Amino acid sequence: MIPNSSRKRQRPPHHHASAIVEAFPHKTISEFSQKLPRTSFSFNDPSTADVILRFFIDRSPFDSSNPSDSARHSDLQIYLHSRVIFRAKYFSALLSDRWQHQANNHNAGHDSRTSANCNNMFHLNLGVHDDPTVHLTVLQLLYTYDFPTVIASASTALEILPVALELLFEDCVKACVKFLEAVPWSEEEEKRVLSLIPLLREEESKELLARVSPGEDDFYEEMLHGLIEKAMYSQPNMAFVKVFVAKLLRDFSSRESARRVLERAFDANLRIVKESLEQYSSPDFRGDHNETEAIQRLHLHTAMTNGRHLLWLVERMIELKVADLAVKQWSEQAAFTVDLQKAFRDDAWRNLVPGLPAVMLRCTCKLASAVAAGTILSSRQVRMKLVKDWLPVLISCKDNVSPMLPSHKTLYLELEETFLRIISTLPMSDAQVLLQQCLSFSTRNVEDCPHLVTAFNTWFRRASQPPQMENLG
Repeated sequence: MIPNSSRKRQRPPHHHASAIVEAFPHKTISEFSQKLPRTSFSFNDPSTADVILRFFIDRSPFDSSNPSDSARHSDLQIYLHSRVIFRAKYFSALLSDRWQHQANNHNAGHDSRTSANCNNMFHLNLGVHDDPTVHLTVLQLLYTYDFPTVIASASTALEILPVALELLFEDCVKACVKFLEAVPWSEEEEKRVLSLIPLLREEESKELLARVSPGEDDFYEEMLHGLIEKAMYSQPNMAFVKVFVAKLLRDFSSRESARRVLERAFDANLRIVKESLEQYSSPDFRGDHNETEAIQRLHLHTAMTNGRHLLWLVERMIELKVADLAVKQWSEQAAFTVDLQKAFRDDAWRNLVPGLPAVMLRCTCKLASAVAAGTILSSRQVRMKLVKDWLPVLISCKDNVSPMLPSHKTLYLELEETFLRIISTLPMSDAQVLLQQCLSFSTRNVEDCPHLVTAFNTWFRRASQPPQMENLG
């Protein structure tokens, strides 16, 4: 909640609070008063004071206490000066003529917060929930104004701030807030800051809120998207940064926010790869030959770089189970797969970007495997088009990429098996067309391609079954 600037500062009512105090500190008030520098008026000086402030433990009826505890808890009083404590609006209100007149007329007795005797010595009562040490510190600050010395840590500022708010000591509140604005907080300290922000005015809490509260609805997703962009484009140790950003996506993104930021990055990278391959496959030869070659090399390198980013994005989307739209888009790339086949039939990529075919097939394999495993539930049209458009790319790679590395052979076999599993989920008419294109999966020894044998056995077994349409009524 953002506080309203027109709201008056309200002192938390101490008479409703409850706390059990183990014991007052063993230090005497005179020892305590020596911690800070003195001014013309001395803190707790009975010879010049005109105010006696009595601390008492304000217990709730629900507090449990035993007689021994009560015996150890004696009321504590200190000597103050009205001209000094007027700096706190709480005391200023208590000591005003109007309040004094009302208090004397009603003869408030022991329960009143203030009374005056014939010697003009004002007696004030102040209930505390617990150890009054922090209250004493704030009262001394009314005398010394030595905020930099006292407020030297976030924990100290957080202890003093509630008391300063209770006593309406505005300068102390400002000093605490200014310190908290400038220093780091622990997680526990941040929780305490958040609990105190509603008690501050809007202008006081503005900087604290800016640290912990996003300013816009899409602030969170913009941060995640910025991290993805940095991981892919702006870091020299890209692999390490990608690992770290992947962890952040797992730990801090909701499924929908992850979906949106990853789909946004996927769209951008896929578009760059497609445009680069399209320009490479249909070059403009009107310029200088050397210049054209340089541009072609640039197109291939751009496709390779963004292809690697695309693979990383696909892995993240599958890991977070938000790859359904990516599968659909990947299945609608008929023109892109044609450009890839053109590029792989050329020899330029072999020396410039030899890893490009494997990167494209790994993207395909990751997405297709998720579909075959049921991790991504895709429609029949998407499953059919995914195999139909990308099966020729796999065949082109097997025909044109040489020598075939062991890692490539493993990748090809995995994608073959995955395509055949997806084909087994399609209507027999679609499976019939696609299986015929899979004959290139066969090897010299039939025993070396059991996945292909199983796929055809399945199709022929189904084809041999009598029609079941008449039983569907």
